Amino acid sequence: MNLAVVGTGYVGLVSGTCYAESGNEVICVDINPERIAELEAGQIPIYEPGLTELVRRNVKEGRLRFTTDVTSAVSQSLVSFIAVGTPMSADGAADIGQVLGEAAKIARAATGYHIIAVKSTVPVGTNDKVREIVSRAAKHAIDVCAIPEFLKEGSAVEDFMRPDRVVIGSSSERAIAILRELHAPFVRTDNPVIVMDQRSAELTKYASNAMLAMRVSFINEIANLCEAVGAEINSVRRGMGADRRIGFQFLFPGIGYGGSCFPKDVQALIRTAADHAIDFSLLREAQAVNERQKRVLVRRVKQHFGEDLKARTFAVWGLAFKPRTDDMREAPSLVVIEELLKAGARVRLHDPEALANAKNIFKDRVTYHTTNYEALAGADALLILTEWNEFRHPNFSRIHAELKQPVIFDGRNLYDPDLMKALDFRYFSIGRPSV
Repeated sequence: MNLAVVGTGYVGLVSGTCYAESGNEVICVDINPERIAELEAGQIPIYEPGLTELVRRNVKEGRLRFTTDVTSAVSQSLVSFIAVGTPMSADGAADIGQVLGEAAKIARAATGYHIIAVKSTVPVGTNDKVREIVSRAAKHAIDVCAIPEFLKEGSAVEDFMRPDRVVIGSSSERAIAILRELHAPFVRTDNPVIVMDQRSAELTKYASNAMLAMRVSFINEIANLCEAVGAEINSVRRGMGADRRIGFQFLFPGIGYGGSCFPKDVQALIRTAADHAIDFSLLREAQAVNERQKRVLVRRVKQHFGEDLKARTFAVWGLAFKPRTDDMREAPSLVVIEELLKAGARVRLHDPEALANAKNIFKDRVTYHTTNYEALAGADALLILTEWNEFRHPNFSRIHAELKQPVIFDGRNLYDPDLMKALDFRYFSIGRPSV
């Protein structure tokens, strides 16, 4: 099929590239000419494993193109996906202004029957508003459908090519048939294509992310309780996760969730509930737990070194909110580093992919190091904030030698406390006894 994807951010670029990889002719549109120029040159503005190779191959083979001209892209296409941002506004609601604006442009540009498929994460009722705008602007029949994305940063290409499910929100038999056909290559192992009304599809995305966020906050509270009563969180987690009704996914204790989805989507769902006179207190508390959890590690640092950290230097391994991405939006590292700086500490940062983003945030208030061991030089302790694979089995002898004191604050429980004790480290983790 001929497709247009409006928005070349994370969702739009991954989606457009994967649609092209399955044989479709795809034009990705963005209002930023610098970004389009970079993409045409094969320069990818985000770090996502496997994406660069797919973009370059599909551009070379002519299935993937980039433009700033939305009218041209839409006029050549049967389906236009809206994949623009829906940032959180000051009152916590999702800002759908870009979605509505692009829908109007698409409606005016369509040259025949057309499908507008909203991939952006939008509050319940947004597709109704899109349909109203389209009905006023369109010269041809246009079906508006909700088709939420369920991509995880760090594994987005795999998630798109082999999805757990495809959700289509539409009542149009014609649009449903076309969208089923478009997604057939991705569900060859019989993972479901679930068709529902648009409002249910919109809510499905928010409900999914909210449930996962609550699981993270729940296991973090259990970890804190483990420390208080003398239990061990990994044992508790294994005992819980073995129950098939619970499972192990998103039951790893740490210093909280971040990223572009969970914080924004949780807040937007709370706001949607409030707009309908529902106090979603369960979700509000999950959000509050997450904010408290981001400060757990700094409290441990101050308990060990004292409240005044002016004479202290700390090495930080891991800045991105999760491994296999350079995304620092709402990352726990932002809170940890700011708290250390506020207490007067010097901070030395390392991350395999996120250093460039960190420099835009912290400027010259910290130092930046291209290797993890370089960041250790002269530091009083090491803080681990992201569970990159390269941090899981380091040279502990080298860490011991580089640090002024053999102290590790592990926000992701990467190491065995018994091993740390045997290697003569002071070791603080989450939900486990300190050694």
